[in-house]
Amino acid sequence: MSNEPEILDDLDRRILNTLQVDASHTNAELAELVHVSQPTCLRRVKQLTANGVIERQVAIVSPDKVGARLTAIVEISLDVQAADRMQEFERAVADEAAVLQCYRVAPGPDFVLVVQVADMPAYHALAHRLFTTHSNVRNVKAYFSTFRSKFETRIVV
Repeated sequence: MSNEPEILDDLDRRILNTLQVDASHTNAELAELVHVSQPTCLRRVKQLTANGVIERQVAIVSPDKVGARLTAIVEISLDVQAADRMQEFERAVADEAAVLQCYRVAPGPDFVLVVQVADMPAYHALAHRLFTTHSNVRNVKAYFSTFRSKFETRIVV
């Protein structure tokens, strides 16, 4: 799979935009919504998936409804930024279910994480497990969300 952007035609864009709003449509419903035959629609969705344009289809869960009420945006700076040390930290983060997103960033800190936990004691436990005990973590700066005014997963194509 190439890192080059896929060349998308109008039908691909209609399919992607429709699925990003609601991926629970059956193939028949999706085909009708994007105005193509069912076989064409199915073939295009399979092609978009095989090409990695569609990474996966998921359900978006309300954090409040499942008791994960605290969102933290966390900046992490490492002591040593060698590639193997950065990857070591990324592996540790990947194993932590409460870390929803991890980005290498520049300039500034080395990483920005989006963390979703139940409450401040749960964040404290995560911080101890993931940051305090990790010998290469130099600095942690956390921001705690007081209100989420927008949350979107859709990329306009």
